[in-house]
Amino acid sequence: MVLVTGSTSGIGEATARRFARSGDRVVFNSARSVERGEQLQAQFTDSLYVRADVADQKQCDRLVHTVLAHYGRLDVLINNAGVTRVINHRDLTAASVDVWREIFDLNVFGTWQLSVAAMDALRESHGAIVNVSSIAGLRPTGSSIPYAASKAALNHLTALLARVVGPEVRVNAVAPGLVDTPWSAQWDSIRSRVSARAPLGRSAQPDDVAEVIVALVESAYVTGQVVVVDGGLTLLS
Repeated sequence: MVLVTGSTSGIGEATARRFARSGDRVVFNSARSVERGEQLQAQFTDSLYVRADVADQKQCDRLVHTVLAHYGRLDVLINNAGVTRVINHRDLTAASVDVWREIFDLNVFGTWQLSVAAMDALRESHGAIVNVSSIAGLRPTGSSIPYAASKAALNHLTALLARVVGPEVRVNAVAPGLVDTPWSAQWDSIRSRVSARAPLGRSAQPDDVAEVIVALVESAYVTGQVVVVDGGLTLLS
């Protein structure tokens, strides 16, 4: 049984679809896109859509409770829900503390509190967590400084959590480069630069990242790792 947060578009949807096509029962989730979530639930047998904002502790608890009430177990948690703001790194004033709080509330604190809420169930099933990070957490790049810092925190959280919840639960992360999602639909100039520089000659599709997420879930002897999925772009910087 797989719970994928932020799974009504982009990487989350591609990941949930991969698990569902493999025969896993999947819970789709979003904070706002209810109609799309219900459409996805209707497409896959024995799947479920649950609206919840994982930046809110009570909604995290409710989400896990709903999953366990419906399925009786939780085997895999994919922490994909995230947010960013596009702010030039030199514009320090625009990256206000309010922006930092908004981004960290979802990208870091949301991942933490949902993982903790789900941990008893994951320990019982000897399950796995995969966090969706970014190469912005590994290099001084990304859509904004607060976003990059949130992903660096998420990478370290992944390693720290993996140390203390094994052997029952494995925790890993993926760090994509530019992915063609609704987030990046208007980023044509960045996409062109990535395609020109990356050894694999293109930006990623959501399913490129989903493939690695599923592989990490299936890799029984891997934990505490952040796997870069960027077509080789970070080899050049």
